[in-house]
This record gives sequence, structure tokens and C-alpha cells, in this order.
Amino acid sequence: MAEPVQEELSALAAIFCGPDEWEVLSRSETDGTVFRILAKAEGFMDADISLQLVFHLPVNYPSCLPGVVVNSEHLTRAQCLTVKEKLLEQAESLLSEPMVHELVLWIQQNLRHVLKQTETGSGSEKCTSTVSTTADDGLWITLLHLDHMRAKTKYVKTVEKWASDLRLTGRLMFMGKLILILLQGDRNNIKICRVTT
Repeated sequence: MAEPVQEELSALAAIFCGPDEWEVLSRSETDGTVFRILAKAEGFMDADISLQLVFHLPVNYPSCLPGVVVNSEHLTRAQCLTVKEKLLEQAESLLSEPMVHELVLWIQQNLRHVLKQTETGSGSEKCTSTVSTTADDGLWITLLHLDHMRAKTKYVKTVEKWASDLRLTGRLMFMGKLILILLQGDRNNIKICRVTT
């Protein structure tokens, strides 16, 4: 991992040091780093909205865009997609320099305006096209093997929520003692799901 990226990760860990604000989900010399930031941003009526931002920094970051997944209990899927789209648009203007903190600050300051665009429909046209604009995107399929499952009902609900949040389709299969999860969707979202399961 390049030194500027290591410095950026250290800085982010220091900035987002509150309870559950920062978590590294995976690190790999071939796939890069995936981490989660929990942040609050001002939405409508001056109400704070909690955002879960999952970033995937590929090995050639910051020369290429990071992967971004946006989740929030307070936003619809369309709104989350619009926030992701706007973050990637912003990231394009910051290429070749560490940008994650800038992106988090930007969405904290601009979430209300982004949501207004979603409401009026001006941002919704681009939502479907953003899935295929980054270099790493594309339709991927993965098969995950689970060693065991302690609380089946709770685990199934968790997997269903992850798949829904990451816009993945799939099947959970029980074949005797063998437990498999088949997933299909965006490559970056598949990678995130693989490191969190």
C-alpha cells in the first residue's frame, strides 16, 4: 500500500474515533482496502441523518476513483444511489490526491441539497447509469461457503439486509451441513459483502 494511502487511513482513523465511527473491513495487496465510516449529515428540517459510507480503495487509488456504497435507515434506496452518484462526481474532481475525508465533509455539508434533487427527480435519471461508470463495476457472481450458523433466523435476516442494502440478488442454500450463499450484482458490492460475511 502506498505511503500517502497509509497516511490517509491513519488520519481517517484519528478523525473518526468515536464509537463505531470507523472500521476497516478488509486489507489486501491485490484488492486494496475496504472500510466503513459512520457519519452524520444535516437533512431536511435540520435533522441529522446517519450515513454509513463504505469505501473501497483499489490498489491504484488515488489515481482511480474509490468504490462507494451508501446506506442509511433514514434514506430510500433511490436517495442512497443519488448520494453515491454525487460522491463519485465529486471524487472525479479530486483524482490523484487523497479524497475520502473531503468526500465525507462534502456530503455532510451538501446532503440537504442532494436530497432536494432526488425529491424533484433531477438526480434520478443518472442513478441507473452510475452503476456502470467506474472501472471496477460490472455484473459479478460469487459463491460463499459458511462454516456454521449459530442463530439461523437472525443470520438469514442479516444476510437479506446486506444483500438488499448492497443491491445484490442471490440465494441462501442449506444442503445438509453445507451452507452456501450465491450472490449476483455490482463487483464492488460483491467484494464488500464477501469481507463482511
